[in-house]
Amino acid sequence: MKGLSHSERLDRQLRIPGWSQETLARTRVGVLGDADRLASVFVLGAAALGVNRLTVLAPRLDPVLLEAARRLNPDLSLAFLEGYYTHPAMGRIFEGCQVLVDLSRYGLATKLALEQARKTGPPVVRAWLAGQGEALEARAFTYLPGREWRELGSLLSPHSFPGPAPDDGALALVAVGAALEEVKNVLMGRPCANTLLTCPQGSSPPLGLELPLLVVGAGALGNFVGLGLVWSGLKRLVFMDPDVIETTNLNRQVLFYEAVGRSKAQTLAERLNRLWGAQAEARTEYYRGHTDLAPYAAVFDCVDNFETRIALSEACARQGKLLVSGGAGVEAGQVVVYDPREGGSTPAQLLGLYDIVRSRGPQEARRTRESCVYQPDPAVIMTNMVIGGLMVLAGRQALAYGSKATFFYEQGRLLL
Repeated sequence: MKGLSHSERLDRQLRIPGWSQETLARTRVGVLGDADRLASVFVLGAAALGVNRLTVLAPRLDPVLLEAARRLNPDLSLAFLEGYYTHPAMGRIFEGCQVLVDLSRYGLATKLALEQARKTGPPVVRAWLAGQGEALEARAFTYLPGREWRELGSLLSPHSFPGPAPDDGALALVAVGAALEEVKNVLMGRPCANTLLTCPQGSSPPLGLELPLLVVGAGALGNFVGLGLVWSGLKRLVFMDPDVIETTNLNRQVLFYEAVGRSKAQTLAERLNRLWGAQAEARTEYYRGHTDLAPYAAVFDCVDNFETRIALSEACARQGKLLVSGGAGVEAGQVVVYDPREGGSTPAQLLGLYDIVRSRGPQEARRTRESCVYQPDPAVIMTNMVIGGLMVLAGRQALAYGSKATFFYEQGRLLL
């Protein structure tokens, strides 16, 4: 079947017990967008996930993200209608869609979508950026017919009609990752999150840093941390990763289309520079405990093995560097911020990584330091988007004001 022709690209999610890629490939998903980047990020994430049939109604789509989606997934069938959802008759656009994703920020569209769902379906996955300025938040919730949630009114925007839409790239990653998780749950008949996900923006991005930021690991988390930082105006980046791109990376490492066999760090830096005007550099090497961190304002830990995460924790404690450490699994992930000015436990200590590593045999420990070809573990895009966005939000907060923070995300629930 055409929609399943890229099984090697989707290999990591096909390993998840009970996973139905055929359902994702065959189902048509409707998307309501607004004048921000949410709909464009959703199209890119859905394409990576293998959701092949999309109907999008929005005033615009970002041509860069749209091109990336099409190159990442040649099976993508996209019907894009330019405009806003402002009349019940427009619901015909979404006939045949099994789920409707409402990413709009004006109340009229949400009311129309919820009314359509209440009467005839389909379910509505609602994700949006609420508020303004420092009070901006990412929110997500799923409405199923008959699920008459008592706080349903909080899904509505106070703005009845389209208008200026606030934008925050890191929050967009969190909102879209949560929305994609809910779409997967709806389509595969799995339980949806039973609470409203809310993620605050925190501080404004600290522009004008004199020192660059070091991102260790240029895989899935590295892709989304890189995007979130650049979209936040933090463009002086150094990516450190010795690995090359493999086909099985492409279900979640969204900037690596048509680059299999190339360096991850070099490809990520080059594409962020070319597409978004970043000032990124690449170091195609392993992180070593003796690596000098003095040239960097902060370190973002995006690696996929515990040994390197321990080495980063120890080095940042020793050299007095801010560390934002993230990890993502299939349905859960965490972000831990270590600020040497405030002391306390490092991420490795807080997460008990020393005990985990000691419990392993030498062969297993060796293999976890190699390319992920030796780690055929299940992996999906959704948690990586959420955790990558949270890492950027936490890093911005810490760089601006200094703070220690821990976030846990699991199955649509965010614990701050």
